[in-house]
Amino acid sequence: MKNCFLQTKRIGFSIWSKEDLNLAEALWGNPDVTRYISAEGELTAEEVKDRLLMEINQYQEHGVQYFPIFEAEENVFIGCCGLRPYDFKSGIYEIGFHLIHTMWGKGYAGEAARAMIDYAFKEIKANKLFAGHHPENSASRKLLEKLGFHYTHDEFYQPTGLQHPSYVLKQQPPGS
Repeated sequence: MKNCFLQTKRIGFSIWSKEDLNLAEALWGNPDVTRYISAEGELTAEEVKDRLLMEINQYQEHGVQYFPIFEAEENVFIGCCGLRPYDFKSGIYEIGFHLIHTMWGKGYAGEAARAMIDYAFKEIKANKLFAGHHPENSASRKLLEKLGFHYTHDEFYQPTGLQHPSYVLKQQPPGS
């Protein structure tokens, strides 16, 4: 498996590199995945490459990205899950996950998100996590609520041109 910096029972988290363009194309080049993250419903080959470079730059600048994730036992690419600065000075990060459509419904998104929430609060020392989802993506809404996120407002998301329901998760004090 690609070098992993974080692992759960079934998932390994790696770091995007320029050599991962084929993985980025498999994920963000698939309209089943991008219908909820792009106004056009899909990304061009150039937009996929730009997205990969954006993730690499996020890591270089802030130490976080939407990390590529792999099924640990078989080393199968699942998608990505990670963080990006939302309000960096206030310690607020956005959490997100995009999975290859054949990996939907297997519990990977929840497992990856739980690991990333733990990582955000324990390793990155985030104060809060922000998350949003496409208004038609009920699976993401259900998962965010299950993870303990609370709806706060609708927020305009430029890539889709829509108001996305938005949520916040605050770190719980130890012992609460």
